[in-house]
Amino acid sequence: MHTQTFPAQATLATPSRKRFFIMVLLFITVVINYLDRSNLSIAAPALTSDLGIDPVHVGLVFSAFGWTYAAMQIPGGWLVDRVPPRILYSVALALWSLATVMLGFAGSFIALFLLRMAVGALEAPAYPINSRVVTTWFPERERATAIGFYTSGQFVGLAFLTPVLAWLQHAFGWHMVFVATGVLGIAWALVWYAVYREPRDFKGANAAEIELISEGGGLVDMQTSAKAAKPGFSWTDLGIVLSKRKLWGIYLGQYCLNSTLWFFLTWFPTYLVKYRGMDFIKSGILASLPFLAAFVGVLCSGFFSDWLVCRGASIGLARKLPIIGGLLISTSIIGANYVDSTALVIACLAVAFFGNGLASITWSLVSTLAPARLLGLTGGVFNFIGNLSAITTPIAIGFLASGESFAPAITYIAVMALLGALSYIVLVGKVERIQL
Repeated sequence: MHTQTFPAQATLATPSRKRFFIMVLLFITVVINYLDRSNLSIAAPALTSDLGIDPVHVGLVFSAFGWTYAAMQIPGGWLVDRVPPRILYSVALALWSLATVMLGFAGSFIALFLLRMAVGALEAPAYPINSRVVTTWFPERERATAIGFYTSGQFVGLAFLTPVLAWLQHAFGWHMVFVATGVLGIAWALVWYAVYREPRDFKGANAAEIELISEGGGLVDMQTSAKAAKPGFSWTDLGIVLSKRKLWGIYLGQYCLNSTLWFFLTWFPTYLVKYRGMDFIKSGILASLPFLAAFVGVLCSGFFSDWLVCRGASIGLARKLPIIGGLLISTSIIGANYVDSTALVIACLAVAFFGNGLASITWSLVSTLAPARLLGLTGGVFNFIGNLSAITTPIAIGFLASGESFAPAITYIAVMALLGALSYIVLVGKVERIQL
Protein backbone atom coordinates (compact mmCIF):
# COMPACT_ATOMS: atom_id res chain seq x y z
CA MET A 1 0.00 0.00 0.00
CA HIS A 2 1.31 3.44 -0.88
CA THR A 3 2.17 5.67 2.06
CA GLN A 4 3.46 9.16 2.35
CA THR A 5 5.66 10.47 5.13
CA PHE A 6 4.53 13.66 6.80
CA PRO A 7 6.28 15.73 9.43
CA ALA A 8 5.38 14.60 12.95
CA GLN A 9 3.77 17.91 13.81
CA ALA A 10 1.48 17.68 10.76
CA THR A 11 -0.73 15.12 12.46
CA LEU A 12 -1.49 17.72 15.13
CA ALA A 13 -2.68 20.24 12.58
CA THR A 14 -6.28 21.10 11.86
CA PRO A 15 -7.46 18.97 8.91
CA SER A 16 -7.38 20.87 5.65
CA ARG A 17 -10.61 21.12 3.66
CA LYS A 18 -9.51 20.27 0.14
CA ARG A 19 -12.21 17.61 -0.09
CA PHE A 20 -14.79 20.39 -0.33
CA PHE A 21 -12.94 21.85 -3.29
CA ILE A 22 -13.22 18.41 -4.92
CA MET A 23 -16.96 18.57 -4.20
CA VAL A 24 -17.17 21.83 -6.14
CA LEU A 25 -15.25 20.31 -9.08
CA LEU A 26 -17.75 17.44 -9.19
CA PHE A 27 -20.66 19.89 -8.97
CA ILE A 28 -19.49 21.86 -12.02
CA THR A 29 -18.83 18.66 -13.95
CA VAL A 30 -22.36 17.42 -13.22
CA VAL A 31 -23.83 20.75 -14.35
CA ILE A 32 -22.11 20.34 -17.71
CA ASN A 33 -22.99 16.64 -17.87
CA TYR A 34 -26.70 17.35 -17.51
CA LEU A 35 -26.70 20.30 -19.87
CA ASP A 36 -25.40 17.92 -22.52
CA ARG A 37 -28.12 15.40 -21.64
CA SER A 38 -30.99 17.88 -21.68
CA ASN A 39 -30.02 20.34 -24.42
CA LEU A 40 -31.96 18.26 -26.95
CA SER A 41 -35.16 18.80 -24.97
CA ILE A 42 -34.68 22.58 -25.20
CA ALA A 43 -34.03 22.46 -28.93
CA ALA A 44 -36.67 19.80 -29.67
CA PRO A 45 -39.76 21.96 -30.44
CA ALA A 46 -37.91 24.04 -33.06
CA LEU A 47 -35.61 21.25 -34.24
CA THR A 48 -38.36 18.71 -34.86
CA SER A 49 -40.45 21.33 -36.65
CA ASP A 50 -37.52 22.18 -38.95
CA LEU A 51 -36.76 18.53 -39.70
CA GLY A 52 -40.38 17.33 -39.79
CA ILE A 53 -40.05 14.65 -37.08
CA ASP A 54 -43.27 13.18 -35.59
CA PRO A 55 -43.81 12.42 -31.84
CA VAL A 56 -42.94 8.71 -32.11
CA HIS A 57 -39.63 9.52 -33.82
CA VAL A 58 -39.02 12.32 -31.32
CA GLY A 59 -39.32 9.71 -28.58
CA LEU A 60 -36.79 7.54 -30.40
CA VAL A 61 -34.33 10.43 -30.66
CA PHE A 62 -34.80 11.21 -26.97
CA SER A 63 -34.16 7.53 -26.15
CA ALA A 64 -31.01 7.24 -28.29
CA PHE A 65 -28.84 8.55 -25.44
CA GLY A 66 -30.18 5.85 -23.15
CA TRP A 67 -29.42 2.91 -25.44
CA THR A 68 -25.67 3.40 -25.36
CA TYR A 69 -25.51 5.04 -21.94
CA ALA A 70 -27.10 1.97 -20.36
CA ALA A 71 -25.18 -0.52 -22.51
CA MET A 72 -21.83 1.03 -21.59
CA GLN A 73 -22.41 1.20 -17.83
CA ILE A 74 -20.83 -2.14 -16.97
CA PRO A 75 -17.79 -1.63 -19.25
CA GLY A 76 -17.62 1.94 -17.96
CA GLY A 77 -17.70 0.75 -14.35
CA TRP A 78 -14.95 -1.75 -15.15
CA LEU A 79 -12.83 1.11 -16.53
CA VAL A 80 -13.45 3.20 -13.41
CA ASP A 81 -11.85 0.47 -11.29
CA ARG A 82 -8.72 0.61 -13.47
CA VAL A 83 -8.20 4.05 -15.01
CA PRO A 84 -7.50 7.05 -12.72
CA PRO A 85 -10.38 9.57 -12.54
CA ARG A 86 -8.09 12.37 -13.68
CA ILE A 87 -7.49 10.67 -17.03
CA LEU A 88 -10.79 8.85 -17.61
CA TYR A 89 -13.01 11.83 -16.81
CA SER A 90 -10.97 14.24 -18.93
CA VAL A 91 -11.06 11.99 -22.01
CA ALA A 92 -14.74 11.07 -21.67
CA LEU A 93 -15.79 14.69 -21.06
CA ALA A 94 -13.86 16.01 -24.05
CA LEU A 95 -15.22 13.34 -26.40
CA TRP A 96 -18.89 13.58 -25.40
CA SER A 97 -18.66 17.37 -25.65
CA LEU A 98 -17.26 17.07 -29.17
CA ALA A 99 -20.20 14.84 -30.13
CA THR A 100 -22.50 17.48 -28.61
CA VAL A 101 -21.00 20.19 -30.81
CA MET A 102 -21.60 17.97 -33.84
CA LEU A 103 -25.29 17.69 -32.94
CA GLY A 104 -25.57 21.35 -33.85
CA PHE A 105 -24.88 20.39 -37.46
CA ALA A 106 -27.23 17.39 -37.67
CA GLY A 107 -29.69 17.59 -40.54
CA SER A 108 -31.73 14.40 -40.25
CA PHE A 109 -33.35 11.95 -37.85
CA ILE A 110 -30.54 9.43 -38.46
CA ALA A 111 -27.80 11.96 -37.70
CA LEU A 112 -29.55 13.06 -34.50
CA PHE A 113 -30.06 9.45 -33.40
CA LEU A 114 -26.45 8.38 -34.01
CA LEU A 115 -24.89 11.43 -32.39
CA ARG A 116 -27.09 11.12 -29.32
CA MET A 117 -26.00 7.48 -29.10
CA ALA A 118 -22.39 8.68 -29.15
CA VAL A 119 -23.05 11.17 -26.34
CA GLY A 120 -24.68 8.43 -24.27
CA ALA A 121 -21.81 5.99 -24.73
CA LEU A 122 -19.18 8.57 -23.82
CA GLU A 123 -21.05 9.85 -20.74
CA ALA A 124 -21.39 6.33 -19.35
CA PRO A 125 -18.45 6.43 -16.90
CA ALA A 126 -19.44 9.82 -15.43
CA TYR A 127 -21.50 8.83 -12.39
CA PRO A 128 -19.40 5.77 -11.49
CA ILE A 129 -16.42 8.17 -11.50
CA ASN A 130 -18.33 10.58 -9.25
CA SER A 131 -19.04 7.75 -6.81
CA ARG A 132 -15.43 6.60 -6.95
CA VAL A 133 -14.14 10.13 -6.24
CA VAL A 134 -16.51 10.71 -3.32
CA THR A 135 -15.69 7.33 -1.76
CA THR A 136 -11.99 8.24 -2.00
CA TRP A 137 -12.28 11.80 -0.70
CA PHE A 138 -15.05 11.75 1.96
CA PRO A 139 -15.66 9.95 5.25
CA GLU A 140 -18.98 8.17 5.60
CA ARG A 141 -20.55 10.86 7.79
CA GLU A 142 -20.02 13.53 5.09
CA ARG A 143 -20.68 11.39 2.03
CA ALA A 144 -24.41 11.99 1.59
CA THR A 145 -23.85 15.74 1.80
CA ALA A 146 -21.13 15.50 -0.83
CA ILE A 147 -23.29 13.34 -3.11
CA GLY A 148 -26.28 15.59 -2.55
CA PHE A 149 -24.22 18.66 -3.37
CA TYR A 150 -22.77 17.41 -6.64
CA THR A 151 -26.05 15.76 -7.63
CA SER A 152 -27.75 19.12 -7.18
CA GLY A 153 -25.67 20.27 -10.11
CA GLN A 154 -27.91 18.33 -12.46
CA PHE A 155 -30.83 20.46 -11.30
CA VAL A 156 -29.34 23.86 -10.55
CA GLY A 157 -27.61 24.00 -13.92
CA LEU A 158 -30.89 23.34 -15.65
CA ALA A 159 -32.81 25.67 -13.36
CA PHE A 160 -30.65 28.68 -14.13
CA LEU A 161 -29.34 27.82 -17.58
CA THR A 162 -32.54 26.52 -19.22
CA PRO A 163 -33.72 30.12 -19.81
CA VAL A 164 -30.26 30.94 -21.22
CA LEU A 165 -30.43 28.00 -23.64
CA ALA A 166 -33.97 29.00 -24.60
CA TRP A 167 -32.73 32.53 -25.33
CA LEU A 168 -29.80 31.17 -27.35
CA GLN A 169 -32.20 29.19 -29.48
CA HIS A 170 -34.54 32.15 -29.94
CA ALA A 171 -31.67 34.51 -30.86
CA PHE A 172 -29.35 32.24 -32.86
CA GLY A 173 -31.29 29.08 -33.69
CA TRP A 174 -31.37 25.60 -32.19
CA HIS A 175 -27.91 24.77 -33.58
CA MET A 176 -26.24 27.13 -31.10
CA VAL A 177 -27.73 25.27 -28.12
CA PHE A 178 -25.51 22.28 -28.93
CA VAL A 179 -22.44 24.25 -29.97
CA ALA A 180 -22.41 26.36 -26.79
CA THR A 181 -22.85 23.45 -24.37
CA GLY A 182 -20.31 21.32 -26.23
CA VAL A 183 -17.59 23.99 -26.23
CA LEU A 184 -18.16 24.54 -22.51
CA GLY A 185 -17.58 20.83 -21.86
CA ILE A 186 -14.35 20.70 -23.87
CA ALA A 187 -12.97 23.64 -21.88
CA TRP A 188 -13.90 21.99 -18.58
CA ALA A 189 -12.19 18.72 -19.58
CA LEU A 190 -8.92 20.64 -19.70
CA VAL A 191 -9.59 22.17 -16.29
CA TRP A 192 -10.36 18.77 -14.71
CA TYR A 193 -7.13 17.25 -16.04
CA ALA A 194 -5.09 20.19 -14.78
CA VAL A 195 -6.61 20.28 -11.29
CA TYR A 196 -7.84 16.87 -10.07
CA ARG A 197 -5.55 14.59 -8.00
CA GLU A 198 -5.99 11.74 -5.51
CA PRO A 199 -5.98 12.73 -1.79
CA ARG A 200 -2.32 11.88 -1.11
CA ASP A 201 -1.20 13.69 -4.26
CA PHE A 202 -3.39 16.78 -3.91
CA LYS A 203 -1.43 19.90 -3.04
CA GLY A 204 -2.62 21.34 0.25
CA ALA A 205 -4.38 18.22 1.55
CA ASN A 206 -2.56 17.66 4.83
CA ALA A 207 -1.99 14.48 6.82
CA ALA A 208 -4.78 15.36 9.26
CA GLU A 209 -7.36 15.57 6.47
CA ILE A 210 -6.22 12.29 4.95
CA GLU A 211 -6.40 10.63 8.35
CA LEU A 212 -9.88 12.08 8.94
CA ILE A 213 -11.07 10.67 5.60
CA SER A 214 -9.46 7.28 6.14
CA GLU A 215 -10.65 6.80 9.74
CA GLY A 216 -14.15 7.83 8.67
CA GLY A 217 -14.37 5.08 6.04
CA GLY A 218 -12.98 6.91 3.00
CA LEU A 219 -10.83 4.70 0.76
CA VAL A 220 -7.94 7.13 0.28
CA ASP A 221 -5.61 4.50 -1.18
CA MET A 222 -8.06 3.06 -3.68
CA GLN A 223 -5.95 3.97 -6.72
CA THR A 224 -2.83 2.40 -5.21
CA SER A 225 -4.74 -0.78 -4.44
CA ALA A 226 -6.14 -0.88 -7.97
CA LYS A 227 -2.63 -0.57 -9.46
CA ALA A 228 -1.38 -3.40 -7.29
CA ALA A 229 -4.26 -5.75 -8.10
CA LYS A 230 -4.89 -5.01 -11.78
CA PRO A 231 -7.57 -7.71 -11.99
CA GLY A 232 -9.18 -8.65 -15.28
CA PHE A 233 -12.89 -8.77 -15.87
CA SER A 234 -14.51 -11.60 -13.94
CA TRP A 235 -17.93 -13.09 -14.58
CA THR A 236 -17.82 -14.19 -10.96
CA ASP A 237 -17.55 -10.57 -9.84
CA LEU A 238 -20.46 -9.63 -12.09
CA GLY A 239 -22.43 -12.51 -10.63
CA ILE A 240 -21.76 -11.19 -7.13
CA VAL A 241 -23.15 -7.74 -7.84
CA LEU A 242 -26.16 -9.27 -9.62
CA SER A 243 -26.99 -11.78 -6.89
CA LYS A 244 -27.63 -9.60 -3.84
CA ARG A 245 -31.23 -8.74 -3.02
CA LYS A 246 -30.37 -5.44 -1.35
CA LEU A 247 -28.48 -4.39 -4.49
CA TRP A 248 -31.48 -5.27 -6.64
CA GLY A 249 -33.55 -3.04 -4.38
CA ILE A 250 -31.41 -0.03 -5.25
CA TYR A 251 -31.11 -1.06 -8.92
CA LEU A 252 -34.88 -1.19 -9.45
CA GLY A 253 -35.44 1.86 -7.28
CA GLN A 254 -33.01 3.80 -9.44
CA TYR A 255 -34.85 2.75 -12.60
CA CYS A 256 -38.08 4.15 -11.20
CA LEU A 257 -36.44 7.31 -9.84
CA ASN A 258 -34.85 8.02 -13.22
CA SER A 259 -38.19 7.65 -15.00
CA THR A 260 -39.31 10.95 -13.47
CA LEU A 261 -35.93 12.53 -14.19
CA TRP A 262 -35.97 11.51 -17.85
CA PHE A 263 -39.43 12.95 -18.35
CA PHE A 264 -38.02 16.32 -17.29
CA LEU A 265 -34.85 15.88 -19.34
CA THR A 266 -36.72 15.03 -22.55
CA TRP A 267 -40.46 15.68 -22.90
CA PHE A 268 -41.02 18.42 -20.32
CA PRO A 269 -40.48 21.50 -22.57
CA THR A 270 -42.50 19.86 -25.35
CA TYR A 271 -45.29 19.14 -22.85
CA LEU A 272 -45.43 22.80 -21.87
CA VAL A 273 -45.25 24.14 -25.44
CA LYS A 274 -47.31 21.62 -27.38
CA TYR A 275 -49.79 20.26 -24.85
CA ARG A 276 -50.17 23.32 -22.60
CA GLY A 277 -49.85 25.95 -25.35
CA MET A 278 -47.16 28.08 -23.75
CA ASP A 279 -44.88 30.49 -25.57
CA PHE A 280 -41.38 29.01 -25.88
CA ILE A 281 -39.48 31.80 -24.14
CA LYS A 282 -42.12 31.84 -21.41
CA SER A 283 -41.85 28.08 -21.05
CA GLY A 284 -38.08 28.39 -20.81
CA ILE A 285 -38.53 30.53 -17.69
CA LEU A 286 -41.29 28.35 -16.24
CA ALA A 287 -39.32 25.19 -16.97
CA SER A 288 -36.63 26.40 -14.57
CA LEU A 289 -38.97 26.28 -11.56
CA PRO A 290 -39.27 22.48 -11.20
CA PHE A 291 -35.50 22.14 -11.61
CA LEU A 292 -35.00 24.76 -8.91
CA ALA A 293 -37.37 22.79 -6.66
CA ALA A 294 -35.38 19.63 -7.36
CA PHE A 295 -32.18 21.49 -6.48
CA VAL A 296 -33.64 22.44 -3.10
CA GLY A 297 -34.82 18.85 -2.63
CA VAL A 298 -31.47 17.24 -3.26
CA LEU A 299 -29.62 19.68 -0.99
CA CYS A 300 -32.15 19.05 1.78
CA SER A 301 -31.75 15.32 1.26
CA GLY A 302 -27.97 15.25 1.66
CA PHE A 303 -27.85 17.55 4.67
CA PHE A 304 -30.81 15.82 6.34
CA SER A 305 -29.34 12.36 5.79
CA ASP A 306 -25.94 13.25 7.26
CA TRP A 307 -27.66 15.14 10.10
CA LEU A 308 -29.47 11.92 11.00
CA VAL A 309 -26.17 10.01 10.96
CA CYS A 310 -24.56 12.59 13.26
CA ARG A 311 -27.55 12.29 15.63
CA GLY A 312 -27.04 8.54 15.95
CA ALA A 313 -29.50 7.22 13.37
CA SER A 314 -28.49 4.09 11.49
CA ILE A 315 -27.03 4.49 8.02
CA GLY A 316 -29.99 2.57 6.65
CA LEU A 317 -32.58 4.93 8.14
CA ALA A 318 -30.59 8.05 7.30
CA ARG A 319 -30.15 7.08 3.65
CA LYS A 320 -33.46 5.38 2.92
CA LEU A 321 -35.85 7.81 4.62
CA PRO A 322 -35.32 10.74 2.20
CA ILE A 323 -35.22 8.38 -0.79
CA ILE A 324 -38.51 6.67 0.02
CA GLY A 325 -40.15 9.93 1.10
CA GLY A 326 -39.00 11.67 -2.06
CA LEU A 327 -40.33 8.94 -4.33
CA LEU A 328 -43.72 9.08 -2.61
CA ILE A 329 -43.80 12.87 -3.02
CA SER A 330 -43.00 12.42 -6.74
CA THR A 331 -46.32 10.65 -7.26
CA SER A 332 -47.93 14.09 -6.88
CA ILE A 333 -47.11 14.70 -10.55
CA ILE A 334 -50.43 13.06 -11.35
CA GLY A 335 -52.13 16.21 -10.07
CA ALA A 336 -51.14 17.95 -13.33
CA ASN A 337 -53.80 15.85 -15.07
CA TYR A 338 -56.57 17.51 -13.04
CA VAL A 339 -55.72 21.21 -13.24
CA ASP A 340 -55.84 23.69 -16.11
CA SER A 341 -54.10 26.86 -14.97
CA THR A 342 -50.43 27.30 -15.80
CA ALA A 343 -49.56 28.10 -12.20
CA LEU A 344 -51.15 24.92 -10.85
CA VAL A 345 -49.59 22.72 -13.54
CA ILE A 346 -46.15 24.11 -12.75
CA ALA A 347 -46.84 23.73 -9.01
CA CYS A 348 -47.68 20.03 -9.39
CA LEU A 349 -44.58 19.43 -11.47
CA ALA A 350 -42.37 21.41 -9.08
CA VAL A 351 -43.57 19.43 -6.05
CA ALA A 352 -43.00 16.17 -7.90
CA PHE A 353 -39.52 17.17 -8.98
CA PHE A 354 -38.72 18.37 -5.46
CA GLY A 355 -39.49 14.80 -4.40
CA ASN A 356 -37.23 13.48 -7.15
CA GLY A 357 -34.43 15.69 -5.85
CA LEU A 358 -35.09 14.57 -2.28
CA ALA A 359 -34.65 10.96 -3.39
CA SER A 360 -31.53 11.60 -5.44
CA ILE A 361 -28.87 10.58 -2.91
CA THR A 362 -29.21 6.98 -4.08
CA TRP A 363 -25.50 6.87 -4.94
CA SER A 364 -24.79 7.08 -1.20
CA LEU A 365 -26.16 3.54 -0.92
CA VAL A 366 -23.95 2.33 -3.76
CA SER A 367 -20.98 3.82 -1.94
CA THR A 368 -22.02 2.14 1.32
CA LEU A 369 -23.19 -1.27 0.06
CA ALA A 370 -20.74 -2.11 -2.74
CA PRO A 371 -17.81 -4.47 -2.07
CA ALA A 372 -14.74 -2.25 -1.76
CA ARG A 373 -12.86 -3.74 -4.73
CA LEU A 374 -16.01 -3.78 -6.91
CA LEU A 375 -17.16 -0.22 -6.33
CA GLY A 376 -16.91 0.71 -10.00
CA LEU A 377 -18.57 -2.49 -11.24
CA THR A 378 -21.43 -2.14 -8.75
CA GLY A 379 -21.89 1.49 -9.76
CA GLY A 380 -21.87 0.43 -13.40
CA VAL A 381 -24.61 -2.17 -12.89
CA PHE A 382 -26.60 0.29 -10.76
CA ASN A 383 -26.38 2.95 -13.45
CA PHE A 384 -27.02 0.41 -16.23
CA ILE A 385 -30.32 -0.78 -14.77
CA GLY A 386 -31.28 2.68 -13.53
CA ASN A 387 -30.71 4.22 -16.93
CA LEU A 388 -32.69 1.68 -18.87
CA SER A 389 -35.37 4.24 -18.04
CA ALA A 390 -33.52 6.64 -20.35
CA ILE A 391 -34.57 4.26 -23.14
CA THR A 392 -38.02 3.24 -22.01
CA THR A 393 -39.37 6.52 -20.62
CA PRO A 394 -38.98 8.71 -23.74
CA ILE A 395 -40.36 5.95 -25.99
CA ALA A 396 -43.26 5.12 -23.66
CA ILE A 397 -44.19 8.79 -23.41
CA GLY A 398 -43.90 9.15 -27.20
CA PHE A 399 -46.53 6.44 -27.66
CA LEU A 400 -48.72 7.49 -24.73
CA ALA A 401 -48.72 11.11 -25.94
CA SER A 402 -49.29 10.32 -29.61
CA GLY A 403 -52.95 11.33 -29.22
CA GLU A 404 -54.34 14.66 -28.07
CA SER A 405 -53.84 14.08 -24.34
CA PHE A 406 -50.64 13.90 -22.31
CA ALA A 407 -52.49 12.55 -19.24
CA PRO A 408 -51.56 8.87 -19.77
CA ALA A 409 -47.88 9.81 -19.86
CA ILE A 410 -48.14 11.76 -16.60
CA THR A 411 -49.90 8.79 -14.98
CA TYR A 412 -47.09 6.50 -16.12
CA ILE A 413 -44.51 8.70 -14.36
CA ALA A 414 -46.54 8.70 -11.12
CA VAL A 415 -46.82 4.90 -11.14
CA MET A 416 -43.06 4.54 -11.64
CA ALA A 417 -42.39 6.73 -8.60
CA LEU A 418 -44.68 4.60 -6.46
CA LEU A 419 -43.01 1.37 -7.59
CA GLY A 420 -39.61 2.90 -6.76
CA ALA A 421 -40.67 3.60 -3.18
CA LEU A 422 -41.93 0.03 -2.83
CA SER A 423 -38.58 -1.30 -4.08
CA TYR A 424 -36.70 0.45 -1.29
CA ILE A 425 -39.28 -0.54 1.31
CA VAL A 426 -39.50 -4.24 0.35
CA LEU A 427 -36.11 -5.22 -1.11
CA VAL A 428 -33.41 -3.14 0.60
CA GLY A 429 -32.58 -4.61 4.00
CA LYS A 430 -29.85 -3.68 6.46
CA VAL A 431 -27.43 -1.18 4.93
CA GLU A 432 -23.83 -2.36 5.33
CA ARG A 433 -20.91 -2.99 2.99
CA ILE A 434 -21.02 -6.38 1.30
CA GLN A 435 -17.94 -8.37 2.30
CA LEU A 436 -16.32 -10.81 -0.12
